[in-house]
Amino acid sequence: MYRAVIVDLDRTLLRTDKTISEYSVQVLRGLRERGVLLFVATARPERAITDYLKLVDFQAWTTLNGARTITPSEVFEDAIEGASAACILEQLARVDGAVISLETDDGIYSNVDIPLWEPKVVDDMIAVASVHRVYKIIVSHPTIPLDKLPVEMPSDVYCSVADGKLMQVMSAEATKWNGINEMLGAFGISPSEAVYFGDDNDDVEPIRRCGRGVAVSNALDCVKAVADAVAGSNDEDGVARYLEEIWG
Repeated sequence: MYRAVIVDLDRTLLRTDKTISEYSVQVLRGLRERGVLLFVATARPERAITDYLKLVDFQAWTTLNGARTITPSEVFEDAIEGASAACILEQLARVDGAVISLETDDGIYSNVDIPLWEPKVVDDMIAVASVHRVYKIIVSHPTIPLDKLPVEMPSDVYCSVADGKLMQVMSAEATKWNGINEMLGAFGISPSEAVYFGDDNDDVEPIRRCGRGVAVSNALDCVKAVADAVAGSNDEDGVARYLEEIWG
């Protein structure tokens, strides 16, 4: 039997209105009481998941696509190297209209106000990167497609696209899968003993490598193609209903 359940949040466990249904909470808490470990793997920063962590009582979580992982015994961090962050930001500064945000060890900074995120708004992003650890660079542009941005990335970072409109740049070591391995290792669990649920590009590797990888029905086609099973959608409590099928 599986020993751990790992869930992505947005568009997977969370409904479209960003809530977790009472039914899903009760199913997850029931598994916790039966000794199953509950982990989160998300692109969100820790400050944006605090309420969910308390609601379900998760035991470990990897945030910012694996850039920061918190377990009871240790905190793991994989920030972008300072020189690489400066190189990227210098190029982005020359792109008119680019909206640039930095997830750092001092919270989020942006070159424009983004009410949903409530960032610290600054003009000189390079200066921020020179004094803070940068876990993620987030970029959008109103007219230039993300794959056409005139930026040459250093070899020690990688890019992913979230929601089809946000480019995320992270350390090459900061991946959801690495963060998941850190969580599993902290509890002495092998990937084969874990069930993973996800919906987006960064969920493909965990779905492939965990003992059972499950896509929600609203997942991208490329995610469903590699999954062992497809559960109901996030708005249908797909995660919780599938877990009940496994554990009864």
